[in-house]
Amino acid sequence: MHNDSMRMTEGPIAGQMLRFAAPLFLGNLFQQLYNTADALIVGRMLGYDALAAVSATGTLVFLIISLFVGISAGSGVLISRYFGAQDYDKLEKAVHTNVAFSLCAGLLMTAFGTLFTPLILRWMGTPEDVMDLSVTYIRIFFAGSLGLVLYNGLRGMMQAVGDGKNPLKYLIFCSCLNVVLDIAFIGVFHTGVGGAALATIISQFLSGLLCLRRLLRTDAEYRVDLRKIRFHWPTLKLIVRYGLPSGIQNSVIAIANVVVQSNINAFGTMAVAGCGAYSKVEGFAFLPITSFTISITTFVGQNLGAKEYDRARRGARFGLLCAILAAELIGLALYLLAPVLIGAFTTEPSSIGYGVDKAHICSLFFCLLAASHGLASVLRGAGKAVIPMISMLSFWCVIRVAFLHFMVPIYNSINTVNWVYPLTWALSTVFLGVYYWRADWIHTFERQNA
Repeated sequence: MHNDSMRMTEGPIAGQMLRFAAPLFLGNLFQQLYNTADALIVGRMLGYDALAAVSATGTLVFLIISLFVGISAGSGVLISRYFGAQDYDKLEKAVHTNVAFSLCAGLLMTAFGTLFTPLILRWMGTPEDVMDLSVTYIRIFFAGSLGLVLYNGLRGMMQAVGDGKNPLKYLIFCSCLNVVLDIAFIGVFHTGVGGAALATIISQFLSGLLCLRRLLRTDAEYRVDLRKIRFHWPTLKLIVRYGLPSGIQNSVIAIANVVVQSNINAFGTMAVAGCGAYSKVEGFAFLPITSFTISITTFVGQNLGAKEYDRARRGARFGLLCAILAAELIGLALYLLAPVLIGAFTTEPSSIGYGVDKAHICSLFFCLLAASHGLASVLRGAGKAVIPMISMLSFWCVIRVAFLHFMVPIYNSINTVNWVYPLTWALSTVFLGVYYWRADWIHTFERQNA
């Protein structure tokens, strides 16, 4: 079968990064579209209480999957590095260890999610009038979380070798399937919010299986052989070394976001629905950020593996510039169109007002969000995952929670909660920017292996 990987260690930097980022952008767009379709279908067919129930589970879903997905990201750093260095023996071990880790992580997440999320939802102060719907949605969702983890692990592996096209094709197909299943389960079979969760997990399972099928049939160096799927312990240690900081960072940030969601919940169901609708719209602003950060990490990892140091530095600068500019343009559009976009999810004026207020506070600062994620992606690609972890834990967790603890009782307004986002984006951007310019992140791999 044709080898769809892209080696980024030679050729025009801008052209390579844009060609790699383009399918990532389209894939993220379709994923966001079907996530948005979920909310639109639920909100329009089942009402604002069902929309609030699904919205209230978003931070909890991220909390539970973030640790496993973050650790799995360490395999992407290793795979891009070995692929760039053409060290195919180590590449094979990293590939099969990553698949084994994804399978185990998916099973663990299923068990934890189905058992403990109702208790956590209560700790979050989820409104009682949507509690039963939230529990139904979350239990069905986590029953199929193996497909979610498998897809993310395999997609990350394919992207690490420069293959963004095949995950895009699978995602487009499964996104369309998810929308069709949503309409069928909710509109035809009247299964409620549980039908929305079921549609999502069926689509995720299929996308994961399609990625696995591709990796089983390719003739490239990163081919998966079912007989070789096992933990290679020295490789697993490296995956954990590079990925655990990201996993811890994501999990602790998710805990902080649970605190944020709890503060939103305190303002009632309308606030939960309105801010949830905004979050779906905001997801589109993350598209260029996510696309270019993955591109940056892959580019930096491959070129440092090949000892192309100046090329890695120039590619990092180009990717950062693209992410920041694209995110700010989208933020400006969101600021201007917020009433129309939020109003697509709910017809309740109060809910729309909550969502528009949040958009007007956060959207013009998307450049800071892009800069923070972009700088972190450069450092992760260089094997310096601890530094982004320190930044995110300090500013996106400790400062975020402390701000809410002290300021919300003084200024008891939901806009006080909303301002915590641009504040912490700015602080982390300054910290990571100073480190990026002053530290020697280029020679990290050589020092670690010395």
